[in-house]
Amino acid sequence: MKDILRLTRRFAGIMTLSFCLLFAVNILLLSVIVSRQNSNGGPWTIAEETAAAILPLPDGGGFALTPEAEAALQNCGAWAVLIDETTLRTVWQTEDLPPSVPAVYSASSIAGLTRGYIDGYPTFTASCGFGLMVLGFPRESYWKHMWPSWDYQFIAHVPQIFLLFAISNAVVIFLIYLTANYRLLRSIRPIAAGIQTLPAGRPVHIAERGLLSGLAASLNRTSELLKNQQYELRRKETARANWIAGVSHDIRTPLSMVMGHAEQLKEDSILPPAQQKKAAVILRESERIRDLVSNLNLASKLEYNMQPACLKPENVTAIVRQAAADFINADIEEKYPVEWIGAQPAFAYTVMADRELLSRAVMNLFHNCKNHNEDGCTIYVSVEAAGGATDTNSFCRIHGTGSDSLCRIRIEDDGAGLSDEELERLRTASRPIASDSDESGQPHGLGLLLVRQIAEVSGGTVEMDHSNHGGFSVSIMLPLLRVPFSPDADNTPQE
Repeated sequence: MKDILRLTRRFAGIMTLSFCLLFAVNILLLSVIVSRQNSNGGPWTIAEETAAAILPLPDGGGFALTPEAEAALQNCGAWAVLIDETTLRTVWQTEDLPPSVPAVYSASSIAGLTRGYIDGYPTFTASCGFGLMVLGFPRESYWKHMWPSWDYQFIAHVPQIFLLFAISNAVVIFLIYLTANYRLLRSIRPIAAGIQTLPAGRPVHIAERGLLSGLAASLNRTSELLKNQQYELRRKETARANWIAGVSHDIRTPLSMVMGHAEQLKEDSILPPAQQKKAAVILRESERIRDLVSNLNLASKLEYNMQPACLKPENVTAIVRQAAADFINADIEEKYPVEWIGAQPAFAYTVMADRELLSRAVMNLFHNCKNHNEDGCTIYVSVEAAGGATDTNSFCRIHGTGSDSLCRIRIEDDGAGLSDEELERLRTASRPIASDSDESGQPHGLGLLLVRQIAEVSGGTVEMDHSNHGGFSVSIMLPLLRVPFSPDADNTPQE
């Protein structure tokens, strides 16, 4: 509706500007016309100038005009007569005097010609020392108002009357403008409302009538198209999720059998060492397939909100230490030692998280280091407060969303690492599952996608960078929670 009001104000502004410009143009044109009239001189002024230019002849035999006055009369096509004020007879006249002009006048005829015409010629008078000078102009040169009489109160209130007329004209123009655009505004209103509804994903149907019926029809078709696309997208995504869940279920049983037989062959002393080594490779690769399928299934559930998250205050330090202990216990060959960076934590960092999911994310990062460094590497683990937050208060943890109220879980290694180009693609990829592989041939994407999804469940983020030890580094940033904490809580990992 704000857009409709803005459009209405725009229309009103254009109308007001048009009215002001029209008024200014009219004033300008009127000024030009008046100035041209003044520059040519009025008929009364010409009559006075002619009366002043009449001179008696030296021998007393009549009157004559100065050459300048005669030229002025000829330029305007006027004739002139001089009426004696005593005898009321014409004592002088110009040569082009019309025959219908009388030579003798009465007082009443003089009064009439002063304010009117002689035989259709508009006449103008001026007094001089020798009588009354009368000038006549061509019949269609001037129009004279015969009875010029105005009410004094009307003249006194001319400014107010002019203002009233201007306001009335403006109101009438505005009403005409609104009436002319009412149908347009009525057609625009539902279209604007429909356009605002489209981003919300709700269906739109606008009556296809009015001046913008074509636009309304296009908007209805667009809404129907988006609705169909959303339906098809949901159907495809549901099919994909069901396919992943089905494959994960169907592959679990045969994969368990393969892993069981590979374990038996690996431990069978009758087989030669070369065959046992091949069985170990089969077992290791089967474990990777199992982890891949498990990660894929969990990532799909998180993406479609099919995995319920039980968020509650959790001790991050205890979760990370437990995951590290489980990883160390499973590393029979001891090719992947784990070192804790910094002093052993005496205090816990508390966050809102799902303990099982967060443990799964940390374990994924441990296995990520293992899968990309088959020859072994050292894994470095640290849990710390980011920014200015500290753990000096053992009874209360900081809560907020700024950089000083985050807990950082960092897991890095001194293995092969990634190039700058691969790291940048991994950071910016909208679907990390499609990221490039490193030299070991193992894709980084799926495991990190799962870690990122689990972090987002708890309102956190994931940062990836080169490790200070030469390998690859991943940090999980989670908001710290302000809750009472007991230093006697169970932080001991189960080894």
